[in-house]
Amino acid sequence: MEVRKGTYTSRGLRLAWREAGAGLPVLLLHGFPLSGAMWDPQLEALAGSFRVIVPDLSGFGASQGDPPDTACRMSDLAADAVALLDHLEVGRAVIGGLSMGGYAALALAEGAPERLRGLVLADTRAGADTEAARQSRLDAARRVLAEGTEFLVAALTPKILGRTTRERRPEVVARVERMIREAPPAGVAAAQRGMAERPDRARVLPRLDVPVLILVGEEDELTPPEESRAMEREIRGGELVTIPEAGHLASLERPEAFTEALGSFLRRLRS
Repeated sequence: MEVRKGTYTSRGLRLAWREAGAGLPVLLLHGFPLSGAMWDPQLEALAGSFRVIVPDLSGFGASQGDPPDTACRMSDLAADAVALLDHLEVGRAVIGGLSMGGYAALALAEGAPERLRGLVLADTRAGADTEAARQSRLDAARRVLAEGTEFLVAALTPKILGRTTRERRPEVVARVERMIREAPPAGVAAAQRGMAERPDRARVLPRLDVPVLILVGEEDELTPPEESRAMEREIRGGELVTIPEAGHLASLERPEAFTEALGSFLRRLRS
C-alpha cells in the first residue's frame, strides 16, 4: 500500500495529512486526544477500494496547533477539513468522524453541506456539553498546560476504552495510552476549550440529505448507544450499527467489525 503524505495551510496553520488508495474519497477525522494514526487499521483495509484521507487535526500528530490559550472550535476543524479537500482537489467526499472528529464532521455538515457525499458519525453526539462537562474540559485544559498529559492517561483510558478491551486487549490499551502521552499539551488544551464551546447541533440532523451511517461501541460509556439511537431517529434514512465488545474507540478496539460496517456503507455509496 502506497501512503502519500504532505502538508497544507488552513487558518495560517501548517497541517499534515496522509492518504492512500483511489476512487470514492473518504475523509476521516480522529478523536480526542489522539491523531490520524488512530485510523491506521481503516487506512490499510479500505485503501484497496477507496481514496482514504486522514489528517492530523490542529495541534495533534504532525500538525501545527492553535495557541494553547485559545479555543480550537469544531467549526475551525471543519474549515480545516474543507481546506484539505480544496488542497487535494476533492469536490465532495464521505466525511467521517469519531468523538471530537464527529463534532467537527457535524460542523462541516452544517457549514458546507455541498461538500458531503455521505456522513459517518462514530461514537459521538450532536448535543452540547452540560455545564459540568464544560467546566471539566476547561479545568483539564488548564491542568494539561501546567502538568503535561500524563494525568490524562489514568483519567481517560477507563472512559474511552470498553470493559472488554481493558480486560482482554492489553495491546490496544498500551497503544492508546502511548497516543495520549504523545499528544501535545497545547493541542489538548485548545481542543478542550473548543469542545467546551461547541453548540448543540441536533438541529442539523433532520436537515441532512445525504446517506448517514452511525457507528457506536456497545460498551461506549461516554456517548452510549442510546444517544446514537436518538440521533438515528432524527435522520431520514440514517443507519445505525452497534459494534459489540467495543467502547468509545470502536475503530481501534474492534477494527475488523468497524471497518466491515464502514466498508459496506461506502460500497453502497459507490454503486
